[in-house]
Amino acid sequence: MNPESFENLRLELRRGCLVLAVLAALRREQYGYTLRKTLAEHGLEIDEGTLYPLLRRLETQGLLASEWREEEKRKKRFYLLSAGGAEVLEQLLAEWRGIDKSIQEVLKEQSNGND
Repeated sequence: MNPESFENLRLELRRGCLVLAVLAALRREQYGYTLRKTLAEHGLEIDEGTLYPLLRRLETQGLLASEWREEEKRKKRFYLLSAGGAEVLEQLLAEWRGIDKSIQEVLKEQSNGND
C-alpha cells in the first residue's frame, strides 16, 4: 500500500476517535489550549486547525456549550459537554465498547487460526 493511501485510512480512523475523546475530555470545562494539552498528554495530538472547527461543529450540534470569559487578562472560550452531549457520549461509548469487543474477538480468532 502506498503511504498516501495508508495516511488517508489512518486519518479516517482517527477522526471518529477524536470526536469521542473531545466529548469525554469536556466532561470537565476547558478552553482550547488546555483541551489540546489534555488530549496530547493521553497520546492524541490534535492541531488547532482540526480542533477548533470540531469544537464549533459539536457546539452547533448541541453537544457542547461554550462561553467567553476573561482569564489571566485574556478572553478565552470555555467549552463544556451539554446535557445532550453527555447522553450522546454515553451512546457513543457503548458503541465504541461494542466495536472494540468485536474487533478483539476477530483478532483473537485470526491469531488462533494461524497457530
